Amino acid sequence: MKVQVDSERCQGHTLCAMIAPESFELSDIDGHSSPVREDVPADQEAKVAEAVSSCPERAISIS
Repeated sequence: MKVQVDSERCQGHTLCAMIAPESFELSDIDGHSSPVREDVPADQEAKVAEAVSSCPERAISIS
């Protein structure tokens, strides 16, 4: 599984980092999210999928 965050859509709600802190990091400047790594470890897939569905801006996508 791969994860991406659309920086144009992300509004810095931080839900993804609260749900999957091992997979998302927040910018110190504006609080926007980015993946720690594009390839999601197998043990984090469920948490990342939950973060995707919880994002109010629909800024996170997985493939």
